[in-house]
Amino acid sequence: MDTLTRDVFVELDRQDSLAGFRDQFELPAGHIYLNGNSLGVLPKAAKARAREVVEQEWGQGLIRSWNSGDWINLPQRVGDRIARLIGAEAGEVAVADSTSVNLFKLAAAAVKLRPGRSRILSEPGNFPTDLYILQGLETFLDGKVQMNTVDRDEILAAMDEDTALVVLTHVHYKSGALFDMAAITRRAHEVGALVLWDLSHSTGAVPVALNEANVDFAIGCGYKYLNGGPGAPGFLFVAEHHQAELQQPLSGWFGHANPFAMRDDYEPAEGIKRMLCGTTPVLGASLLEVGVDIMASADMSLIRDKSLRMGELFIELAEQRLSEYGFGIASSKDPAQRGSQVSLTHEQGYSIMQALTSRHIIGDFRVPDILRFGFAPLYVRYVDLWDCVEAMAEIMANGEWDRAEYRKRTAVT
Repeated sequence: MDTLTRDVFVELDRQDSLAGFRDQFELPAGHIYLNGNSLGVLPKAAKARAREVVEQEWGQGLIRSWNSGDWINLPQRVGDRIARLIGAEAGEVAVADSTSVNLFKLAAAAVKLRPGRSRILSEPGNFPTDLYILQGLETFLDGKVQMNTVDRDEILAAMDEDTALVVLTHVHYKSGALFDMAAITRRAHEVGALVLWDLSHSTGAVPVALNEANVDFAIGCGYKYLNGGPGAPGFLFVAEHHQAELQQPLSGWFGHANPFAMRDDYEPAEGIKRMLCGTTPVLGASLLEVGVDIMASADMSLIRDKSLRMGELFIELAEQRLSEYGFGIASSKDPAQRGSQVSLTHEQGYSIMQALTSRHIIGDFRVPDILRFGFAPLYVRYVDLWDCVEAMAEIMANGEWDRAEYRKRTAVT
């Protein structure tokens, strides 16, 4: 587009085939929410579902609802619906625990499948919990398996016959950089290594084809683009051909072949169920199911098309309106190498984001200088992008960002 005006963005919203989904979400009046890559918004239907679970299933059904409310099958039922979003088959995905716990379970199980190999390969700057969990696993195994990190452009070359597992995040949480999942997985298999992908910033935002890429394992988050609510349970994927031999370390009773036999000895369940550990968080999993159902009803190709267009327009606006104020662009300008977010840089990024938040325009900040803006195509409008950039230009022009209250660091940034 040669000339960008607010009217152009309004017209894009009028033509948007996904616009009707916005009405399914609880968005505070007067707010622009560009942080769905960190915490998705509340689906309206989740409020009714929460009342149903609390008042009817728990309140009236009591413990009977493990059967009458089908609580017992929540991990597999919701997992099968997520599977359709990430290119997997029914029986390959389960909802359980958190992304951190799922990463530990799968990483520990994976290295056991590659005895004699002593390296787990990742990249510096990966999402912190991924690195922390892998460091913890290294310590737990007394250094018999060590985590090594190499820059992303060196990962393919760094894989060798000593590599047991490669652990990478498909869409980088800071920059939004998108890995070539198929190429990395193919190279890992050539040297006999396994691959575990973190899909936390991918699922529901960009197309994922796990089985097409022959991926071994994956984990993901339930509360970002899936809109499952704060602390929603995560999910894990295990390719069907690995399931029978996988020995996960957290052998809890929900992963037992017959949990209500109450036997002393552990016997793993068949299939993906063996990856469960403790009792299902019923409230969280039930609300996650609502968000997953909404996402599953949308066309992922349309979601991706809108996301890409939003990213291109946001970058163009930022270059036109913000470059004079010292902003840089941390995200790739190549749409094929970018997830559903654009990250800007500025040395006063924290204060600027606080000033934006005071105007009810919500993104987030990541140290040292990253301002992140996530585009959740089911509820973000094109005009939101225009209004966000215009507000940033005003904040910089009038010095609003420099107020003392915007410099005070909060516990969560």
